[in-house]
Amino acid sequence: MSANPKTAPFSEELFKQAQKFIPGGVNSPVRACRAVGTTPRFVSRGRGARIYDCEGREYFDLVNSWGPLIFGHAEPSIVKSIEKALSLGTTFGAPTEGETKLAALIIRCLPSIERLRLVSSGTEAVMSAVRLARGATGRDKIIKFDGCYHGHSDSLLVAAGSGLATFSLPSSLGVPKQVANLTISSPYNDIESVTNIFTNVGSEIAAVIVEPVAANMGLVLPKNEFLESLSQLCRQYRALLIFDEVVTGFRLGLGGAQTLYNIKPDLTVLGKIIGGGLPLAAFGGRADIMELLAPLGGVYQAGTLSGNPLAVAAGISAIERLQSEAGLYKRIDHMSNLWAEGLKRLTKAKGLETTVNQIGSMSTLFFSPGPVFDYASAQKSDLDLYGLWFRNMLEEGVWLPPSQFETVFVSAGFLFDEIDELLTKAELALKKM
Repeated sequence: MSANPKTAPFSEELFKQAQKFIPGGVNSPVRACRAVGTTPRFVSRGRGARIYDCEGREYFDLVNSWGPLIFGHAEPSIVKSIEKALSLGTTFGAPTEGETKLAALIIRCLPSIERLRLVSSGTEAVMSAVRLARGATGRDKIIKFDGCYHGHSDSLLVAAGSGLATFSLPSSLGVPKQVANLTISSPYNDIESVTNIFTNVGSEIAAVIVEPVAANMGLVLPKNEFLESLSQLCRQYRALLIFDEVVTGFRLGLGGAQTLYNIKPDLTVLGKIIGGGLPLAAFGGRADIMELLAPLGGVYQAGTLSGNPLAVAAGISAIERLQSEAGLYKRIDHMSNLWAEGLKRLTKAKGLETTVNQIGSMSTLFFSPGPVFDYASAQKSDLDLYGLWFRNMLEEGVWLPPSQFETVFVSAGFLFDEIDELLTKAELALKKM
């Protein structure tokens, strides 16, 4: 592995060029690396657990394109499936057999989903699921949670996480107040707050949307009975429960977080892993709700590239491998646990007050004593220390999320001895702090 990549002048030059043509030089804000006091590395290729910048510098990748790459980069079976589909055409705007096959695979894995529709992004899937919930209930208001990010559609940019948390923006310009007023945001893990909202305006609530495991304020786990209590409140007030499993779907197991926590939401939003590294997302749920969509019902949703055959082929390949490879989840979860426990040990030895939240192959190191259980407690993390941690790890050849409010992902591209190597690099990085 390349040593001490303090600067990447070629990336610096590419970034200057990009800023002439692209707002901020990036096509998604966190990629600009402003929150960690540096500029982005321009990636040229990836293989397994590693990425390479434009000058050939090598980095262990703990971002994995923000979660989709559960097998690591350029996984041969997925690449082969894409190449085969590519040879037949790139898009048709007509139904393909692959769309049905992928939908059936997903439905078999998630018992709450009886019907499914494919779209191109998580934002699009959430937007469609919320519209469907409003159409199904005849109500307008939705409840979300502070620090949870559900894409950048207008209704969901209220007290959002992810990039908005990174840039300390509570909302976004361009969102009409009339739209924002239809969204009520509650503290994550605070069921009393949600109960009070339902008590006051329960007859106006169409849906509660939640990340069952929050991954966009850093990783935050649900408290005992939080998700079950949400489900009960939704049933009591005849609102719909929407699980946003764009991150956790097929990441925490074949059945996602809903199977892990034994909750059956009315609607589920999926993305990332189901596209095998290509742009693909989905929303699905109870048949009686989903069949309100056009052409069967009066809720309209459409997309020219929905169910793109290349993305569908990659998704089928990914899910079939997850189904067939015994022990894969256990292996990556174990590596993730070794990483998280190693960080706890190393930061304690350094005398730093930190909290490490971890579940399965997901984790976040917070530079605060914790516990971290909601957006307010996540914001207590020392962002300057996180920035130093990021830059030091970059020098050691490790690519971390360029924001405290994101999540580390361990992929199957790692070997166990590479986790030991990662921890050695972490120890070296911490010595400079």
